[in-house]
Amino acid sequence: MMQNEISGEHPIWMYFGKVVHEALKDCVGVTEEDVEVYITCLLVDFLHRDNVFAIRDRAGRTLQSIAEMLAEGDVRLNADSFDRERAVHRHIGDFLLFWSGLFPEFLRDMKLQDIRDCVLDVNRQAKESYHIASTFDHEPFAAEAKTFRKLSTQFESYQASLMLVRASFDGHGSASWHRGFDA
Repeated sequence: MMQNEISGEHPIWMYFGKVVHEALKDCVGVTEEDVEVYITCLLVDFLHRDNVFAIRDRAGRTLQSIAEMLAEGDVRLNADSFDRERAVHRHIGDFLLFWSGLFPEFLRDMKLQDIRDCVLDVNRQAKESYHIASTFDHEPFAAEAKTFRKLSTQFESYQASLMLVRASFDGHGSASWHRGFDA
C-alpha cells in the first residue's frame, strides 16, 4: 500500500472510514477490520492521481491500460522480480476495485482507449490479481496475504460496498442503494 501523507485524524480519513464501515456492514454483513482499513487506505491513497496511476514501465512512462499493467507485472515479460509482480498485481486489483466500485463509467471509457482492454473481464481480472498478491504469504507480506485472499474471494461484495460509498458521495443513503440508483 502507498504511504499515506494524510493523517488518520484528518476529516477525509474519518469520513472514508465511516462510510466504508457502514457500506461493508450493509453489503457484506460483517466488518472485517483488515479489509475495512485496507479499503479506507486505498480511498485516501487514490485521492492523488499519481497513486491511481502509480505503475510505470522501465522508461518511466505511466501505464494506464490494464493490458500494459499486466505485461509489466509478468515476470516472463517485464517484471524484474517476483516482488514487482506482487506489487503490480496488488495495484491492478486496487485499480479495478476502485474504478468498478466508485466510477464504473471510467472503466467503460478506459476500455475504448486500448483495444486489448475491450475484452477485459474486470471482476475476473481483479480477483486473479488479488489472488496472485495473496500467494506471497511469507514475510514481510504474510499479514497482507490474508486481506488479499478476502479481496479475491469476495471481490463482488467489496465492489458493491464501494458502490454504496459512491451513493454517499451522491447524497444517497443505503435506502437508495437498495432501491437502485444510477452510477
